[in-house]
Amino acid sequence: MRILILVVYYPPSTTSAAQMMCDLAREFIRQGHEVMVVTPSDSVKGATCSTLEDNVTVVRVKAGNMKSANKILRLWRESRLSANIWNNARDVFKRNPCELIVSYSPTIFFGELVSRLKVLWGCKSYLVHRDMFPQWAVDAGVIREGGLLHRYLKTKEKELYSSADVIGVEAPGNLSYFQAGLRGTSLPAEVLYNWTSSLAVPSGVSGWREKLGLDGKVIFFYGGNIGIAQDLDNIVRLAAGLRDRDDMFFLLMGNGSEEPRLNRMIDRLGLHNIRIVPAVPQEEYLRCLSESDVGLVSLDQRLRSNNMTGKVLSYSLCSKPILASVNPGNDLMDLLRRADAGIACTNGEDGELKSAALLLCSERLARQRMGQNARSLCDTAFSVKAAARQILSHFVSEPSEAKS
Repeated sequence: MRILILVVYYPPSTTSAAQMMCDLAREFIRQGHEVMVVTPSDSVKGATCSTLEDNVTVVRVKAGNMKSANKILRLWRESRLSANIWNNARDVFKRNPCELIVSYSPTIFFGELVSRLKVLWGCKSYLVHRDMFPQWAVDAGVIREGGLLHRYLKTKEKELYSSADVIGVEAPGNLSYFQAGLRGTSLPAEVLYNWTSSLAVPSGVSGWREKLGLDGKVIFFYGGNIGIAQDLDNIVRLAAGLRDRDDMFFLLMGNGSEEPRLNRMIDRLGLHNIRIVPAVPQEEYLRCLSESDVGLVSLDQRLRSNNMTGKVLSYSLCSKPILASVNPGNDLMDLLRRADAGIACTNGEDGELKSAALLLCSERLARQRMGQNARSLCDTAFSVKAAARQILSHFVSEPSEAKS
């Protein structure tokens, strides 16, 4: 089968979405399929640039930068994604028909392009749905429910849903919300957990401990987007409450719209036990994570969706216990408890979060046990092989057996 993967970020981007979809592309190849990835890029000089990467044809299509753009510019550029990709890569699409489209959300703006390609190729599509936008923006107070912008975004969201034949949400708790959003349609929604390839963690050391003078400290590591939905004020407050503990350090690695403000907050509070550093390539990211002790997850308490954030995969892959502070009712809380792979509490319960951080700092054996359990969870619940076969099961009678 020829498969098109449509995603906003792809390596060398270091986002969890980029790595997940790269792992999926490689697994499709391993199972005997042909794969073409189409992704926007602000670094290509012409309209498109095509390369062969691990037997995957990757077509990068010229588009403006979105990740570091301000909110208004990012919205404009994302809203133009379908049109820009079609206009710049039309000949590529016509020369390379596919039998299945696998698209990734976020963004919500691929619906027009997917629908156009389905007509062109007469194919089916699967939506990997990982972001309840614009609902989370309403929950977080970023946009007004029922306002002009919200109505426009809901229209694009429904357009995306309508372009899919099957939709995979990331956690059981999202099914009820999602099915409510599909009222009046017959599109099947199912749980498709996030995944990782479970490849060996890169050998060697990153040098971050020595570079930052962190030898002997317990490092609490956050890696990923630094945006509104993550509410990393939560972690800054935690660091502030533990400023007198010279054996603990909070290392945040990533980029995003909230980074400048958080850096100003850290400076204003005079904190020396927390630092934000830029994102690095995936292999270096995993080395840095491997030298850390605890993986951090933070989600805004106002969110109503169950975000099984992709960073949990890298933490689990590197056998790190997880300290999570998430929105009420998030499925991650129950998952970590049942697997004994970390500690989760509700965002806003700062005392509980502080107590959990102190426990993980002082109990080395508990960190080790939870880290081993996290790796077991990674190998069982978050397998890329299982994810690929689940997606394909809707479109082929017997998915190809994996090659040796």
